[in-house]
Amino acid sequence: MKVLELSSVVMAPLAGRILGDMGAEVVKVESPDGDSLRKIGPMHSPGMGPMYLNANRNKRSIALDLKSDSGRKALLKLVAATDVLLYNMRPQAMARLGLDYAACRTLNPGVIYVSACGFGEDGPYSQRPAFDDLIQGLCALPSLIAQSGDGIPRYVPLAMVDRYVGTHVAVAVLGAYIHKLRTGEGQQIEVPMFETMADCVLSDHAGGAMFDPSRGPPGYPRSLAPERHPYQTSDGYLCVMIYTDRHWRSFLSLVGSDLYETDPRFQSLTTRTVHAREIHRLLEELLRDRTTEEWLAAFIRADIPAVRLHTLESLVADEHLVKAGFFYWQAHPSEGRIRAMRPPAKWSATPPTVRRHAPLLGEHTREVLAELGYGEETIAAMLDAGEAAVQ
Repeated sequence: MKVLELSSVVMAPLAGRILGDMGAEVVKVESPDGDSLRKIGPMHSPGMGPMYLNANRNKRSIALDLKSDSGRKALLKLVAATDVLLYNMRPQAMARLGLDYAACRTLNPGVIYVSACGFGEDGPYSQRPAFDDLIQGLCALPSLIAQSGDGIPRYVPLAMVDRYVGTHVAVAVLGAYIHKLRTGEGQQIEVPMFETMADCVLSDHAGGAMFDPSRGPPGYPRSLAPERHPYQTSDGYLCVMIYTDRHWRSFLSLVGSDLYETDPRFQSLTTRTVHAREIHRLLEELLRDRTTEEWLAAFIRADIPAVRLHTLESLVADEHLVKAGFFYWQAHPSEGRIRAMRPPAKWSATPPTVRRHAPLLGEHTREVLAELGYGEETIAAMLDAGEAAVQ
């Protein structure tokens, strides 16, 4: 599969990285200024920040000025030779560049034309800009955090919209490519951030609003209970999931309580969900009496799911990740030795692989243009005129 990626930041680049890990040939087209994600530090070399390095392995980079005739002509040659055109510009910007679906389909009837956009074109928000924080707000994530916490709306502290939707973009490409292999047909695909995240949030929290007539307000009470958080022990914090009837029987027996037999709130998952807040408060009281390690040992013996609460510092030293070979040191030509994470899925026959380091800006400009039939003099002239760039 050949993928042409016109993208920046996280969402579409992550989709391209997923496809690249699975063996696709990905060419990333950047402006001479580069993807803005390159500039988020800390970094060893300018334009090679850690988020960029993570989202752009297994790609080649060509830097073109798409507002110039030569840069645009080179891009059209790339479109004609690709299976997938993946972009996260607004559709109006693509149209201004003469790269709307109709134009690209004329060049390449089998092209899979994928828009990783903010909003679906059929709605009134279609021309608005979209960023992770904005979509989190529209999808009520900060409101959920406020409702389940101290009443202050907060964003989830990672680019979870970009990463969740980016994975959906990769899945959409694979589905369209299967169709192309069977029929030879390309197609146009739109993967909007807002609609994708609305589906994500409401799949958990539609609640009574799913029914007609309504059977109550939206929201999943167990997830929204303010008391649902890592529990404080005598020396730290613990994450524990006492969920099934067996879990509760085992836990209450462990602490010498007969509540499972005598208190109707504990009798089923349904009643425990209704009384989630009270049950969380009970757990808060009970778990303060022992150390984290004492509780972990007890829960392992009782077969109750529990883990210690990590920090970012302890996460990168986690014994499971280390022993499973999740982290490895990669030699990068400009950044030296960098900590990398292998593709997490394990495949028996065709495992994803890391074949290329995240590229320098325009690292492959000369190489890709030569593959398109450009001679050395023409490439040099484009570089001199700023219509293409090499770092």
